[in-house]
Amino acid sequence: MTITLTQFVIWLIIAALIGIIAEFIAGRRVPAGIFGAIMVGLFSIFLVVGFFHFRIAEDPVVSGVPIFSTIIAAIMLVIIWTSMSYRR
Repeated sequence: MTITLTQFVIWLIIAALIGIIAEFIAGRRVPAGIFGAIMVGLFSIFLVVGFFHFRIAEDPVVSGVPIFSTIIAAIMLVIIWTSMSYRR
């Protein structure tokens, strides 16, 4: 998988939006603020696009990133990350 600089910048923007949406839907906040949300978004993009090649049928694709599949992966990552990082 080869990524160009332009595609990476677009993926950063998509990752920020996906991370913020995932935090909102999950009802939890990841550590490190917006940078944490971007990290969750980028990791979910990597998992969906590069590792699992998972895509829901009829899923809208922006610059090679399936949106709904990536949001679902990001929600799961937010829940896992916040469960392991915060004490109750």
